[in-house]
Amino acid sequence: MDHEHELESVPGHAFPHLFTSTMLGPMRLRNRVMMPPHNSAIGNLWSADDRDAARTIAYLESRAKAGVAWIGGVTGRIQNQFIPGFEPSGISAETKGYFRLPYFVDRVRWVTDTLHAAGAVVTCQMTMIGGFPHAPSARLSAPVGNALPHVLTTREIAWFVEEYRFSAEQARRAGLDGIELHANHDDMLQWFLSPLTNQRQDAYGGSLENRARFVVEVLTAIRDAVGDSMAVGVRLNLVEDVPGGYDATGGREIAAYLESTGLIDFIHAVVGTPWGNPSYIQPHFYDAGQWAGLSGELKRTVRLPIVHTGLVSSPEIAERILAAGEADVVGMARAHIADGQLLTKAAQGRTEAIRPCVGGNECISRRYVDGLPFGCAVNPHTSQELEGPWQRAAAPRRLLVVGGGPAGMELAALAAESGHRVELWEAADALGGQLRIAAAAPCHERFDQYLEWQRRRLAEAGVRVRLDHTATVEGVLAENADTVAVATGASARRPDIAGVEGQDVLEIRDVLSGAAVPGRRVVVVAQDDHMPPLAVADHLSSRGHDVTVVYGTNGPGQLLGRYIIGGILGRLSAQGVTIRCMEEVVAVGGGSATTRNVYSGVEDRLTGVDSVVLACGGVSESGLFEELRELHGDVHLLGDAYAPRRLVFATRQAYALAKILQEQGRTSSATAVLTAPGSRP
Repeated sequence: MDHEHELESVPGHAFPHLFTSTMLGPMRLRNRVMMPPHNSAIGNLWSADDRDAARTIAYLESRAKAGVAWIGGVTGRIQNQFIPGFEPSGISAETKGYFRLPYFVDRVRWVTDTLHAAGAVVTCQMTMIGGFPHAPSARLSAPVGNALPHVLTTREIAWFVEEYRFSAEQARRAGLDGIELHANHDDMLQWFLSPLTNQRQDAYGGSLENRARFVVEVLTAIRDAVGDSMAVGVRLNLVEDVPGGYDATGGREIAAYLESTGLIDFIHAVVGTPWGNPSYIQPHFYDAGQWAGLSGELKRTVRLPIVHTGLVSSPEIAERILAAGEADVVGMARAHIADGQLLTKAAQGRTEAIRPCVGGNECISRRYVDGLPFGCAVNPHTSQELEGPWQRAAAPRRLLVVGGGPAGMELAALAAESGHRVELWEAADALGGQLRIAAAAPCHERFDQYLEWQRRRLAEAGVRVRLDHTATVEGVLAENADTVAVATGASARRPDIAGVEGQDVLEIRDVLSGAAVPGRRVVVVAQDDHMPPLAVADHLSSRGHDVTVVYGTNGPGQLLGRYIIGGILGRLSAQGVTIRCMEEVVAVGGGSATTRNVYSGVEDRLTGVDSVVLACGGVSESGLFEELRELHGDVHLLGDAYAPRRLVFATRQAYALAKILQEQGRTSSATAVLTAPGSRP
């Protein structure tokens, strides 16, 4: 199988490996970048409503036009089978196979025709998540889920093989260039490959050949359906991060065995579980490209082309992996969510202009934890591709933004990019607000990179920034701006706890900024359902403090979600941090902290406490807005000044307000409809 590369004619290119073409079976890639499936978070390709699909396709098309060579943008659930009345439940549980939809071929033809015209190849990923309800054995794959599966019979296995065959034929008819068999991340096929979950005593269990039999039968059926007309590959975990699962050597043995069948054209090598440390959507607690070395070991074991996905967050990281011979192709998903023009900017030598992904996984968590529409924390334009490019304002005006945190910075930039004349006032000596403080926590450096990118963006957009400038009502009115936006953030919340005013009680912002240094034994009062309590615990424990975090909730970080929480909890456990749940701190002082179980009321006392750190969120600072709204004709409130939330909330609110300002003056009716609450038309 020939996969020699051809050098693209890009004179003096800074990324000679990245922008080189290659072949995977019959599939020619114009460069070495693929975008793994992730568009289910952005829109529903399978909705009967064409508008939903159109939004997804517009997103994919924009990335293809920007240079992505390979779009793995069709996630294909295989038809499920179970007894009447059985109800699969949980994330990824499906009943109806996408390949069985009456409009599957037409819908995917829309995708393939669009993306082919943009120069990309397109593949589908065939998935059947394990445990919904099927498995090779009555075994659990993880300690975080206890729903025992149905053990497949050989008759049911044969049924699934035929379903994969049918699905492959549908994929061929739809004009797809390739098929990737999903045999990782708790897929049913991984459970057959794994010595942890496969304890069968028949022809599908025991030896590697037997454990791989189901996968090989599926691959054979796929090849029967598509022949050599399509590329066929397998996505595999390089290693199973659970006791009893296969190690890196075992992963390479599985890959080599599948290669020996002659049925596949590539192997997509990845790491992680849907729940663990790391998850397969690795957050910012890990190094970029951290597992590329494992991919390189696999590449030296087999002759097939290797695709590697695993926190490849920038063109520099991608080039490093390719140049080191650790992969033939790199997968980049969240990097393209953060900046759809990533490859265009890299090809033009403008890497400093690439909007950095912070790795907070909001793109995943909003849909699957919060139940909210898709949103990227750093790029509110993502998923708005159907609406077209960002427009110029109908009636440019003078805008004053008060507050240089994430909401104020994003609004100022968006408004200036619409053609408004924008001035931004910030009371501190630097922009960034609370995000600048959060960036001091371990593994939060990407937030600093994002803030630096935003500062450059403001300068390039022509925003006039005034630092060390505290806004007053008189000062704002004297500025005589047409529109005022108040993004004054939030102040630290101090809960009603006996002794909370004591000198040994510190606030998380002061601790992270270095303004206050706790004693050796610290109790963190956690009244925040996201990252801050865990981040400050990491900050302190990594510096040698003995840390106990006390939550009133029945688990830590309840809004973090399974794709991010394993990383931070794993770090804290390794650093000896104690986490106590279902307890609220009711009194502090005298070297102790008293807790009370929130359900039983039973009290306990932690002794030998040197310092207490409050991680209790913030209280909106909206006073300036409340005064101005009676005195100015067009004043708006956004960000934490309205209600303290996360970065993604701030940037999305900024986008919504910038859109209103962009449209004002276009038509009188639009102005009436789009006037924000709290403003005076």
